[in-house]
Amino acid sequence: MFSGMLYIFLPLVIGYLIPVHKGSVIEFINVQTSRLVLVILGLMGLSLAGLDNLGQNLSQILTYTTVFFLTISGCNLLALPVIDKLWPTETSQDHRRLPFGKMMMESVKLIFVVAGGLLVGLLSGIELGWVDQASEIILLLLLFLIGIQLRNSGMTLRQILLNKKGITIALVIVATSLPGGVIAAAILGIPLTHGLAMASGFGWYSLAGILMGDGLGPIFGGAAFLNELLRELVALTLIPVVIGRYPSTAIGYAGATAMDFTLPVIQNCGGIRCVPVAIVSGFILSLLVPFLMLFFLSL
Repeated sequence: MFSGMLYIFLPLVIGYLIPVHKGSVIEFINVQTSRLVLVILGLMGLSLAGLDNLGQNLSQILTYTTVFFLTISGCNLLALPVIDKLWPTETSQDHRRLPFGKMMMESVKLIFVVAGGLLVGLLSGIELGWVDQASEIILLLLLFLIGIQLRNSGMTLRQILLNKKGITIALVIVATSLPGGVIAAAILGIPLTHGLAMASGFGWYSLAGILMGDGLGPIFGGAAFLNELLRELVALTLIPVVIGRYPSTAIGYAGATAMDFTLPVIQNCGGIRCVPVAIVSGFILSLLVPFLMLFFLSL
């Protein structure tokens, strides 16, 4: 039952065991990881082009995206404000101007990569039987590089264990996202394990879309990608508005991106005290995404 999970998860573990001390090597890995993500998302678009009844399948992708986004976000936002009420976090809003448009475009451009792959597949008429195998090979390499990135992210086990609030926020996101996935699965009439896998993306749109696409095909891959991307775009608009009164809610809703992409927004709008909490919460969720998603996909 776990053979498929181990096959895909092994490169991540191997990568995590490799320490890298040179900044230039880490930068090279970061660049190559970003490039591989773009390649795989382009291949996802090609896979969509190979589907029969494309219009109907795109409608299904949007339906899945809407249902999962509403149920998971709803469950998250019901619980996160409780942390703010019981365990307040001190913030300091200085209202600095943020490159909001640029940050939004960094996310939106990935949609254009998928759309570009779709158009190439539709207009070129090339044979697409090789796409799935190519995606799987690149995925294994990508997971290996992500493992190295996680190992060398600067977070030690001691730092993680000492930040109880970051751990709590991450656990609340996991504990509320999975029921949201169960509710969505019931609404959509899909297997429970598929719903749990979809709910395990925690905002990491590129990896979630890639893993779901590799495990369940381009429909689930496209839905996972759009679901998590929509979460990040909403987080970017939500954080400046709510972090003053509900910092844990803002950090938690950012999910895995709280340690990287949305961290500048959290720091600028919430102050330096929010940074360690956000990094620990985001790191734990990032670590759990491949583990939980691959586990549910293997069942």
